[in-house]
Parts: sequence; C-alpha cells; structure tokens
Amino acid sequence: MKVVAIVGSIRKDSYNKKLAEFVKKHNADKFDMEVLTLNDLPMYNQDNENDPPQSVVDFKAKVKAADAVLWVTPEYNGSIPGVLGNAIDWLSRVDQVMIGKPSWIMGASMGVLGTAKAQMHLRDILFSIGLSSPILIGNDVYIGAAHTKFDDSGNITEEGTVQFLDKIAGSFLEWMKHY
Repeated sequence: MKVVAIVGSIRKDSYNKKLAEFVKKHNADKFDMEVLTLNDLPMYNQDNENDPPQSVVDFKAKVKAADAVLWVTPEYNGSIPGVLGNAIDWLSRVDQVMIGKPSWIMGASMGVLGTAKAQMHLRDILFSIGLSSPILIGNDVYIGAAHTKFDDSGNITEEGTVQFLDKIAGSFLEWMKHY
C-alpha cells in the first residue's frame, strides 16, 4: 500500500515532520510512505489552476497515485497552517485528486492539547465537496509536549506514544482493507 504523508509545516525542525518520518520508518514493513513537504508549492491562484507550475503538477500526481493520505498538521491560531490550506486548495481544484481517497490525521505540538483544534478544522475541510475524503474517525493522534518526546535522531522516546501509534497504524491498515 502506498501512503503519502502531507506535513503542514515548513519549519526545518518541525515536530510534525519528525512525526511523519517516524511513522514512515516505524511502519516500513507495513506500508510504503513518502513524506511530502509544502516548501515548493506556490500560493494557489485560480488564474493558473489549469496550467499550474511543475511543483503543483508533481505534488498532485503523488497524491493521486497514493492509496491514502496521512495528514500531519501543527496548529496555528487554533486552526491549520496557511501552507496546509494552500496545499488543500491545489488538491481540491480541477482534477480534484482527493475525492474518495482515504485520509487519517495526526499532529504534534508543544502544547498540552496536541493539535486538537487544527485536526477538527481539517476534518471539516476534508469533507468538503472538492475533497470528499473518507476519514479514519476515532483514531485521533494528538501528541502534546512534543519537544519532550523526540530524541536528536527523530525517534519518539516515550514508549506509550510509540505503542499508541502502533495501535493507530493497525487500525488504519484494518480500515484500508475496505478500500
């Protein structure tokens, strides 16, 4: 199974990028995952949506080719980051590559609530007409105090968090059997 992880942060040392990379590495025997970053996506502009830049064409092609999308989002001002909203705008227009594509969501932050509000907003967005993505519900991953849970190599050091992520990956794989 091919999964793309879309990381909603462009920060070099993003905890969400570390989380996506950890999930990729930790589950390499269960699914093939590519972590996509949003650094090279230009701002969505309806004037060029029918002839987008190559970075957009490549991004959309990778999402289209995937069996599922793992959204890994930080929380900015109680919602998703602008760069993630921009990526979603590109995905929801013209060929609408997300329609019917299964999604699951997780996020990490330094705060105690993880990324609960951002994930709630992201769920609403993924249900919109241009996306219509079925979502793995009831398997929320809100990693709070992320700055205390990763070592310098990007490994999660808290065993309970690793076990929880294993459980969620198992739920995701079971859910995907229906697609």
